[in-house]
Amino acid sequence: MNDKLKIRDAQLEDAERLVEIYSYYVLNTAVSFEYKVPTVEEFKERIRKVKAKFPYLVCEKDGVIVGYVYASAYSEREAYSWTVSTSIYVDKDYRRQGIGSFLYENLEERLKQLGIKNILAGAAFTETEDEYLTQDSPKFHEKMGYVRVAQFKEIGKKFDRWYDLVWQQKKLN
Repeated sequence: MNDKLKIRDAQLEDAERLVEIYSYYVLNTAVSFEYKVPTVEEFKERIRKVKAKFPYLVCEKDGVIVGYVYASAYSEREAYSWTVSTSIYVDKDYRRQGIGSFLYENLEERLKQLGIKNILAGAAFTETEDEYLTQDSPKFHEKMGYVRVAQFKEIGKKFDRWYDLVWQQKKLN
């Protein structure tokens, strides 16, 4: 792996940079189904909530945060304690450089240490790519060993268009 990439735990002070990365996806794509960019304070609260139980990691390249990944509870019900869902975002200017794979590899190792058995990833999806959404996320997850297990049709509306949601699953161990 690139010697210039470094993984570390996210800190509250990272929130401003993480919002910068995420805001592109909120404002310009259907990758996120949020309409408004969260504030830095809202993002700090999200980081706090995740880190109370699960890993929240950032990737730095030459000292600059270029991506982040985290796991969260799939469901609060106890029977789901060994299953998490993930979110990953890479700065738009750093995509296709192995950062996403590096983040996921590190996250998966941390999740194994926590006894997690199943990872779920939900991704916006369209059969026909448009200016707001490609099939990059589902393809990336497939490359990382995830298998599609569900597809909800026209479940999210953004930019006056309906988008599907696909769920992919990876079993650890």
